[in-house]
Amino acid sequence: MAEHFGYDIDRRYLPVLLPFLVRPSKDGVTLTDEGSFIATFGLLQVVTTLSNVVGAHLTQNYRWWTSVGARLSRADDGLTFGTNSRSGVCIHFEQKVPSRLRRSGHSALTVTVADLEDLIMALGGDDDQPGTPSP
Repeated sequence: MAEHFGYDIDRRYLPVLLPFLVRPSKDGVTLTDEGSFIATFGLLQVVTTLSNVVGAHLTQNYRWWTSVGARLSRADDGLTFGTNSRSGVCIHFEQKVPSRLRRSGHSALTVTVADLEDLIMALGGDDDQPGTPSP
């Protein structure tokens, strides 16, 4: 059965999320029975195969202005789908995955889902790593 991990939305940031048309009841990360990884954030999505996911770990304690909304990293080609500044999961890809924001692709995606540990475990990641700021 497909697994869905919805976002942990900090309601204080709803005005920032509104332009992205984020749907709290539908958006998040879905792992399908067919072996797909699908992350949606309103009008944006990242889709790849689960076999392209090579790691996932906890990140936390972000600055809100670098973590809320859809954000490109200034340090690398990473992408963030952020709904809070507390914590998220940084997911690494073997092959870069394109999005509307960068057609050449992203080697990592940070998502601020509500069930962090279960997503990390479902992706075969290491939830024992200490959290580090990412976005």
